[in-house]
Amino acid sequence: MTFFIKSMVSNQVKNLGLGGGTEEKKEEGGTSDPAAAQGMTREEYEEYQKQMIEEKMERDAAFTQKKAERACLRVHLREKYRLPKSEMDENQIQMAGDDVDLPEDLQKMVNEDQEEEEEKDSILGHLQSLQNMDLDTIKEKAQTTFTEIKQTAEQKCSVM
Repeated sequence: MTFFIKSMVSNQVKNLGLGGGTEEKKEEGGTSDPAAAQGMTREEYEEYQKQMIEEKMERDAAFTQKKAERACLRVHLREKYRLPKSEMDENQIQMAGDDVDLPEDLQKMVNEDQEEEEEKDSILGHLQSLQNMDLDTIKEKAQTTFTEIKQTAEQKCSVM
Protein backbone atom coordinates (compact mmCIF):
# COMPACT_ATOMS: atom_id res chain seq x y z
CA MET A 1 0.00 0.00 0.00
CA THR A 2 2.78 2.44 0.86
CA PHE A 3 4.61 1.57 -2.36
CA PHE A 4 1.49 2.42 -4.32
CA ILE A 5 1.17 5.78 -2.59
CA LYS A 6 4.85 6.60 -3.10
CA SER A 7 4.73 5.76 -6.79
CA MET A 8 1.53 7.76 -7.20
CA VAL A 9 3.11 10.80 -5.53
CA SER A 10 6.34 10.49 -7.54
CA ASN A 11 4.35 10.25 -10.79
CA GLN A 12 2.44 13.40 -9.87
CA VAL A 13 5.71 15.22 -9.08
CA LYS A 14 7.16 14.15 -12.43
CA ASN A 15 4.06 15.35 -14.23
CA LEU A 16 4.48 18.76 -12.61
CA GLY A 17 8.00 18.99 -13.98
CA LEU A 18 9.65 19.02 -10.56
CA GLY A 19 11.28 15.62 -10.71
CA GLY A 20 11.46 14.79 -14.39
CA GLY A 21 15.24 14.79 -14.61
CA THR A 22 15.43 11.27 -16.02
CA GLU A 23 13.41 12.16 -19.10
CA GLU A 24 15.55 15.21 -19.80
CA LYS A 25 18.76 13.17 -19.60
CA LYS A 26 17.50 10.78 -22.27
CA GLU A 27 16.79 13.65 -24.62
CA GLU A 28 20.17 15.29 -24.05
CA GLY A 29 22.42 12.20 -24.15
CA GLY A 30 20.61 10.46 -26.97
CA THR A 31 21.95 7.04 -25.91
CA SER A 32 19.36 4.58 -24.78
CA ASP A 33 21.82 1.66 -25.02
CA PRO A 34 21.35 -0.53 -21.93
CA ALA A 35 24.92 -1.85 -22.23
CA ALA A 36 26.31 1.65 -21.85
CA ALA A 37 23.98 2.29 -18.94
CA GLN A 38 25.37 -0.83 -17.21
CA GLY A 39 28.95 0.16 -17.93
CA MET A 40 29.60 -2.85 -20.20
CA THR A 41 30.49 -3.40 -23.79
CA ARG A 42 27.81 -4.65 -26.15
CA GLU A 43 29.26 -8.20 -26.19
CA GLU A 44 29.50 -8.33 -22.39
CA TYR A 45 25.91 -7.16 -22.09
CA GLU A 46 24.66 -9.76 -24.58
CA GLU A 47 26.56 -12.50 -22.73
CA TYR A 48 25.09 -11.26 -19.46
CA GLN A 49 21.57 -11.35 -20.95
CA LYS A 50 22.11 -14.92 -22.24
CA GLN A 51 23.33 -16.00 -18.83
CA MET A 52 20.32 -14.41 -17.13
CA ILE A 53 17.93 -16.16 -19.54
CA GLU A 54 19.64 -19.53 -19.00
CA GLU A 55 19.47 -19.12 -15.22
CA LYS A 56 15.79 -18.21 -15.44
CA MET A 57 15.09 -21.26 -17.58
CA GLU A 58 16.91 -23.49 -15.06
CA ARG A 59 14.93 -21.99 -12.17
CA ASP A 60 11.68 -22.43 -14.09
CA ALA A 61 12.53 -26.05 -14.90
CA ALA A 62 13.38 -26.78 -11.25
CA PHE A 63 10.17 -25.08 -10.13
CA THR A 64 8.11 -27.08 -12.62
CA GLN A 65 9.79 -30.29 -11.45
CA LYS A 66 9.01 -29.50 -7.79
CA LYS A 67 5.40 -28.70 -8.65
CA ALA A 68 5.12 -32.00 -10.52
CA GLU A 69 6.62 -33.92 -7.58
CA ARG A 70 4.10 -32.35 -5.24
CA ALA A 71 1.30 -33.17 -7.68
CA CYS A 72 2.57 -36.74 -7.85
CA LEU A 73 2.43 -36.96 -4.08
CA ARG A 74 -1.13 -35.60 -4.05
CA VAL A 75 -2.15 -38.12 -6.73
CA HIS A 76 -0.63 -40.92 -4.68
CA LEU A 77 -2.45 -39.80 -1.55
CA ARG A 78 -5.71 -39.50 -3.46
CA GLU A 79 -5.31 -43.06 -4.72
CA LYS A 80 -4.40 -44.32 -1.26
CA TYR A 81 -7.40 -42.75 0.43
CA ARG A 82 -9.71 -43.22 -2.57
CA LEU A 83 -10.35 -39.52 -3.05
CA PRO A 84 -11.45 -37.99 -6.37
CA LYS A 85 -8.71 -37.28 -8.89
CA SER A 86 -7.58 -33.76 -9.72
CA GLU A 87 -7.11 -32.83 -13.34
CA MET A 88 -4.81 -29.95 -12.33
CA ASP A 89 -2.35 -32.38 -10.73
CA GLU A 90 -2.36 -34.63 -13.78
CA ASN A 91 -1.70 -31.61 -16.01
CA GLN A 92 1.26 -30.55 -13.86
CA ILE A 93 2.74 -34.03 -14.09
CA GLN A 94 2.30 -34.02 -17.87
CA MET A 95 3.94 -30.59 -18.17
CA ALA A 96 7.02 -31.96 -16.39
CA GLY A 97 7.34 -34.73 -18.95
CA ASP A 98 5.55 -37.63 -17.23
CA ASP A 99 8.85 -38.91 -15.80
CA VAL A 100 8.15 -37.54 -12.34
CA ASP A 101 8.58 -39.75 -9.31
CA LEU A 102 8.19 -39.09 -5.64
CA PRO A 103 11.33 -37.73 -3.99
CA GLU A 104 13.36 -40.45 -2.29
CA ASP A 105 12.50 -39.43 1.27
CA LEU A 106 8.79 -39.34 0.48
CA GLN A 107 9.05 -42.68 -1.33
CA LYS A 108 10.58 -44.20 1.83
CA MET A 109 7.74 -42.80 3.92
CA VAL A 110 5.14 -44.22 1.53
CA ASN A 111 6.81 -47.63 1.56
CA GLU A 112 6.90 -47.63 5.36
CA ASP A 113 3.19 -46.76 5.47
CA GLN A 114 2.39 -49.56 3.02
CA GLU A 115 4.37 -52.05 5.08
CA GLU A 116 2.53 -50.99 8.23
CA GLU A 117 -0.85 -51.36 6.53
CA GLU A 118 0.08 -54.76 5.11
CA GLU A 119 1.23 -55.83 8.55
CA LYS A 120 -2.07 -54.71 10.07
CA ASP A 121 -4.00 -56.58 7.38
CA SER A 122 -2.06 -59.81 7.90
CA ILE A 123 -3.02 -62.57 10.32
CA LEU A 124 -0.22 -61.56 12.67
CA GLY A 125 -1.58 -58.04 12.73
CA HIS A 126 -4.99 -59.35 13.71
CA LEU A 127 -3.46 -61.54 16.39
CA GLN A 128 -1.62 -58.56 17.82
CA SER A 129 -4.83 -56.56 17.92
CA LEU A 130 -6.48 -59.52 19.67
CA GLN A 131 -3.81 -59.41 22.35
CA ASN A 132 -4.89 -55.87 23.15
CA MET A 133 -8.51 -56.99 23.75
CA ASP A 134 -9.76 -58.55 26.91
CA LEU A 135 -10.90 -62.17 27.07
CA ASP A 136 -14.62 -61.35 27.34
CA THR A 137 -14.54 -59.32 24.13
CA ILE A 138 -12.81 -62.17 22.31
CA LYS A 139 -15.44 -64.65 23.54
CA GLU A 140 -18.23 -62.33 22.39
CA LYS A 141 -16.69 -61.93 18.93
CA ALA A 142 -16.18 -65.68 18.58
CA GLN A 143 -19.76 -66.40 19.67
CA THR A 144 -21.26 -63.83 17.25
CA THR A 145 -19.12 -65.11 14.41
CA PHE A 146 -20.14 -68.71 15.14
CA THR A 147 -23.79 -67.68 15.31
CA GLU A 148 -23.55 -65.80 11.99
CA ILE A 149 -21.90 -68.77 10.28
CA LYS A 150 -24.53 -71.13 11.68
CA GLN A 151 -27.38 -68.90 10.47
CA THR A 152 -25.83 -68.60 7.01
CA ALA A 153 -25.42 -72.38 6.81
CA GLU A 154 -29.03 -72.96 7.90
CA GLN A 155 -30.28 -70.58 5.23
CA LYS A 156 -28.27 -72.28 2.50
CA CYS A 157 -28.87 -75.87 3.56
CA SER A 158 -32.40 -76.98 4.24
CA VAL A 159 -31.27 -80.26 5.87
CA MET A 160 -29.86 -78.52 8.96
